[in-house]
Amino acid sequence: MSAITGIFHCNQEPVSAEHGQTLMQGLAKYPSNDIRTWYNDHIFLGCHAQWITPESVHERLPYRDSQRELVITADAIIDNRDELFQLLQVEPGRRNQMSDSELILLSYQRWKTDAPKYLVGDFAFMIWDERNQKLFGARDFSGSRTLYYLHHRERFAFCTIIEPLLTLPYIQKKLNEQWLAEYLAISAPIDGVDGSITPYENIAQIPPSHSITVTREHITLQRYCTIEASEPLKLKSNEEYVEAFQEVFQQSVDARLRTYRGVGAHLSGGLDSGSVVSFAVKSLSKENKRLQTFSYVPSSDFRDYTANQLMADESPFIQMTVKHVGGIDDHYLDFKGKNSYSDIDSLLETMEMPYKFFENSFWMRGMFEKAQEQDVAVLLSGARGNLSISWGSAYDHYATLMKKLRWVRLLQELHQYSIHTSGARLRSLPIVARVAFPFLDRLLEKGAFNPFPILINQEFANRSQVFNKLSGYGIDRSGWFSTSNIYEQRRRHFQDLFHWNATNTLTTKLSLRHSLWQRDPTNDIRVIRYCLSVPEDQYVQNGLDRALIRRSTEKLLPDTIRLNQRIRGVQGADWVHRMVPHWDSFLDEAQQLSTDSNVLRFMDGAKIKSALLKVKAGVRPELATDSEYRLLMRSLIVYRYMKKFA
Repeated sequence: MSAITGIFHCNQEPVSAEHGQTLMQGLAKYPSNDIRTWYNDHIFLGCHAQWITPESVHERLPYRDSQRELVITADAIIDNRDELFQLLQVEPGRRNQMSDSELILLSYQRWKTDAPKYLVGDFAFMIWDERNQKLFGARDFSGSRTLYYLHHRERFAFCTIIEPLLTLPYIQKKLNEQWLAEYLAISAPIDGVDGSITPYENIAQIPPSHSITVTREHITLQRYCTIEASEPLKLKSNEEYVEAFQEVFQQSVDARLRTYRGVGAHLSGGLDSGSVVSFAVKSLSKENKRLQTFSYVPSSDFRDYTANQLMADESPFIQMTVKHVGGIDDHYLDFKGKNSYSDIDSLLETMEMPYKFFENSFWMRGMFEKAQEQDVAVLLSGARGNLSISWGSAYDHYATLMKKLRWVRLLQELHQYSIHTSGARLRSLPIVARVAFPFLDRLLEKGAFNPFPILINQEFANRSQVFNKLSGYGIDRSGWFSTSNIYEQRRRHFQDLFHWNATNTLTTKLSLRHSLWQRDPTNDIRVIRYCLSVPEDQYVQNGLDRALIRRSTEKLLPDTIRLNQRIRGVQGADWVHRMVPHWDSFLDEAQQLSTDSNVLRFMDGAKIKSALLKVKAGVRPELATDSEYRLLMRSLIVYRYMKKFA
């Protein structure tokens, strides 16, 4: 709920009041409800507070507990408050008024450096332990909130954003070439695999699932959380799996409705956001509150070029959900005049680093702007649902049945699947065979994966040895993940720490700019652990993929949405169409890029020039998914960043 910052001089030299003020001035561009600082000789803490929850109103941060001799500054919303109250034996009369930061402080008092293991929610915090003369802090398991730091000789400073740290007189602003190598070498939509580095050589970040301890002698990072599949949950019936899921998911959604202002939600025509919205409305209606939904739609003059099974304009499906669920004020936003190219500088300033999600950048930012206009403080999302609540690939499950020679079950499933998808009963059998036995693709020369081209200059790649590092994270020289096994991909996703870093960087910094939080119930660690424990046959059964969430939303969502297995929404399909008025400027800048030797030391000039030839042939909106169109746009974002911000 806040931007936090601080300085600790490990040699006990007094902190300059001017340096503390410099950090706080760097946060002044954001709206605030309260601004406070705390000094004590060689330690300074600050907070630029935005009130979101009822308990945060008039909360004093930094907060000092004189009895325990602990001081905290926190950017946090804790979701398992009732559980913590019980574990910490907090008197019932104190609970309603207790802030989340005080709850974190009590947790640290009880469990010391193990405290983050007990916290559920979105958080980044730092605690000054006066008795032990040390700083201790942590980020939540998925890094929902950012926290950067620098260590210069005997000075340690931290901040929610990077820019204030760069204004300190003893820090040198220098590009981190290792970070840039990872960014350019990875063709997947992630920025890097090292969760501790940033685009600046002297600025680090606390990785997700990590705590940090700073003493006079050492800085120690420690991973406190690893999410792994446990023993499969064994319940008596399908109905019991549904009931157990509904209970944990409702708990997760309800925890994220805690605000004294309005509640909003991203809403597409799919299952994930629809499920979040339906569970949220069920609880909000008890308080006579309405949910504000925000949905992206293409510009009115866009001609849909996508395949029949794709839907660029999801508004018909969205309207079905709104009508069925009720209690919703729906907003359909086409962001007229907005486009990915004109948005680059604004997004770079917000992100403080390059980004790869340009197709959706203008409307993702626009959602926050519109939600702020409606006085929304919590903006719900279902962004992580694919790997939690709506897990379940039919083809991959059927491939497992094939490899286990369970032919009767496989044929039964294929028959039911064909009914749901309106296809021939055995039409899917060749696809299942290729998933089960990948070597068939090579023999038949079909189904070859054509990854997004990598941007890195080969000499730079060799010098940085970046591909040696990436191979340890399952990324090969194509810049993409080397395994096609979705079960292994899911396992690695929750084991590795980098997959959601770029998204969380964006949502943290947009939240500060617009004084609201995006909150994702599908990313609740309790929901994830439950979903990882559910047997695979609960996720694909009776011809339904994503079967658990489909069964769990019966009567909550219209069957047209709930049982849809034929049509898939695709957002951002009009990004090239929107750029048509700016195409000449786009070409001019791309031409400058293609001859800039300073940048081409890092990026592959041959690929950029090849892409430029195709783009020069004339703008074609139907090539929005073309790899060379997209490569050129990604290249321009890095080019603009290096010119203006690095």
